[in-house]
Amino acid sequence: MGLYVEAHIRADLDELWERTQDPAQHRRWDLRFSEIDYLPRAEGEPQRFRYAVRVLPFLTVSGTGIAAGERERPDGTRTSALRFASPHPLSLLARGSGYWRYVPDAHGVRFLTGYDYRPRWGVFGALTDRLVFRPLMGWATAWSFDRLRLWLERGITPERARANWLAELAVRALLLAGCLTGPWPHPAVKVLEPFAADADHLGLVLSALVIPLALFKAPLARTPAARRCLRAPAAQTRTPRVLRTLEKHG
Repeated sequence: MGLYVEAHIRADLDELWERTQDPAQHRRWDLRFSEIDYLPRAEGEPQRFRYAVRVLPFLTVSGTGIAAGERERPDGTRTSALRFASPHPLSLLARGSGYWRYVPDAHGVRFLTGYDYRPRWGVFGALTDRLVFRPLMGWATAWSFDRLRLWLERGITPERARANWLAELAVRALLLAGCLTGPWPHPAVKVLEPFAADADHLGLVLSALVIPLALFKAPLARTPAARRCLRAPAAQTRTPRVLRTLEKHG
């Protein structure tokens, strides 16, 4: 698979399964989707679904997919898999497939995903995907997994987690802006001219301390962060059997 993300979540396996398999709950924490709706299905058939992503306030890209899962496996793990496609001409993503694995351990559940897709738009699309879209998708997946972790471990709702992230992002931006514009006295303020040199020196020192903190300090514990997730498997992974079975359903 082209993209891999793994999070360790200290939660009950059944609760994690519900938060990820119920479309109403899934779309709350997953940044990649604005809408997820199950479509009617016949008994014994895989679940078909429709999804939508709001790319811009005036542009929504939609697609359809098919999903299946293994809730009871001999080794105690669970797996779900899906195939998806978007016919929308403005969607860079043409079609793809992926899986989720749920691996219980003594301290919770290793929740991991692997997925890949084929971009459209020829050479331009391939280059855009490699340089922009694929890294963005990897970040969005990891950020969403950590938001899900906060929901399950700390009871921080996805909406509250997003607000925390935006607030922290705003504070970091304000600190950077303050350092770049400088807090030292303006030359037009004559009474402060004798202290201007000292203020300039102090401003430079503070900037040297604050800028690295604003850019590189780890996010607060209640703020979702993609960096908390693994982005590569520790060992070689195999495509789940349930994903291969979806091939015959088209």
